[in-house]
Amino acid sequence: MAHIFFAASIQRHIATPEREIDARTLSEALEAVFAAQPRLRGYILDDQGSLRPHLAVFVDGRRLRDRQHLSDALGEQSRVYVVQALSGG
Repeated sequence: MAHIFFAASIQRHIATPEREIDARTLSEALEAVFAAQPRLRGYILDDQGSLRPHLAVFVDGRRLRDRQHLSDALGEQSRVYVVQALSGG
């Protein structure tokens, strides 16, 4: 099962403990989390279902490729990290 983590900066708003998820894509993994924490959906996804710009997701150490459909594949041992993106100079 894939393992999903949410950064402390996200958990400050909505408690979302790390967990094991049986999912083949990031979209499936997030839907499983949203089923348990419905309020999290609006913080993670925009009204089109895409990842919000202020967030970054890493799957097995690589930045998410598909921010719109969240179709990046997850393996049995995948590690998913959802963090707030930093900007500035």
